[in-house]
Amino acid sequence: MDKIKVMTIFGTRPEAIKMAPLVKELEKREEIESIVCVTAQHREMLDQVLELFQIKPHYDLNIMESKQSLTGITSKVLEGLENMFDKVKPDIILVHGDTTTTFAGALAAFYKKIKIGHVEAGLRTFDKFFPYPEEMNRKLTGSLADLHFSPTITAKSNLLREGVKEESIYVTGNTVIDAMNFTVTKDYVFETKELNDIDYNKKVIMVTAHRRENWGGGIENICEALKEIIETYENVEIIYLVHLNPVVKDVVDKHLLNLERVHLLSPLDTKETHNLMNKCYMVMSDSGGLQEEAPHLGKPVLVLRDVTERPEAIEAGTVKLVGTDKKVILKEVKKLLLDKEYYLEMSKAINPYGDGKASYRIVNSILHYFGFNKEKTEEFKE
Repeated sequence: MDKIKVMTIFGTRPEAIKMAPLVKELEKREEIESIVCVTAQHREMLDQVLELFQIKPHYDLNIMESKQSLTGITSKVLEGLENMFDKVKPDIILVHGDTTTTFAGALAAFYKKIKIGHVEAGLRTFDKFFPYPEEMNRKLTGSLADLHFSPTITAKSNLLREGVKEESIYVTGNTVIDAMNFTVTKDYVFETKELNDIDYNKKVIMVTAHRRENWGGGIENICEALKEIIETYENVEIIYLVHLNPVVKDVVDKHLLNLERVHLLSPLDTKETHNLMNKCYMVMSDSGGLQEEAPHLGKPVLVLRDVTERPEAIEAGTVKLVGTDKKVILKEVKKLLLDKEYYLEMSKAINPYGDGKASYRIVNSILHYFGFNKEKTEEFKE
């Protein structure tokens, strides 16, 4: 084998952010032919990341439709990749994390007996409906994968308990830290004018909340809590990056539209988001990725979920689970706003998710697997 054909497959913005530095690392290696395929499960938000990292996909399935269902996404990815695999014949495909693109991509590769590498492998909540459908996407992808690139020792331990062979698991750190080393700059000026007009000497709270399990009552409770926070604390500004889905946006607008010191913005591109995080006081989110990103910047995170597949940050003290109970949210926000020692304890805790070299380790591990490197690369140590 002269070169390894490595195809990266992703379809959403969170995947793209974490796969972009890996694509860049793959492109550096003369032993690898790097091929990029996007499903465009999310179209506009995906394209923002591709532009930021200057990645031009070799193949674009362009599957996104209005009100698309999980079944529809899965079937389109399977059919699109089947034809592509016949044409390209990759030696290994790489998928990331927990999206429907991830699971369907792995399944399509399995049907063609193509090797599968799972980036960010081994995260678990042990509840198949939380988060939904991500928990089962991860587990099913893990069952199909040949190589498991776990970000932490905890994730590796989860895989071992499920019977995955230890020699197929590589602890690499999380590629999102690699990405943030590229996106965050000290004197950043926002393209979104409203963000430049905010006084960051105030206690600015960055908020995202959009997950399926929070639709309805959960989002209602979060918005009611945010309204009370802004009415109680005069030195607080809230920036809520509101998901475009009407199921979320309509509820947020009902409770928070036109409130003083509440800024309702559409989702930002990756660079804007990371630099906003860097300037804010704290983060409230039901996102998975922000639980890894914000601690890297020393920002405490209140997780608006009842369970998380990222327990390392809880153990490290950088994030805290608060769920969507209004009273619990208000109690924890009050502590972070008024108790300086508590805030410093969370903000200065060590982030357990990486050192910026995850992509390097992953590519070296692939080369080792295919016999190009004799020794297994040194793993990430938390």
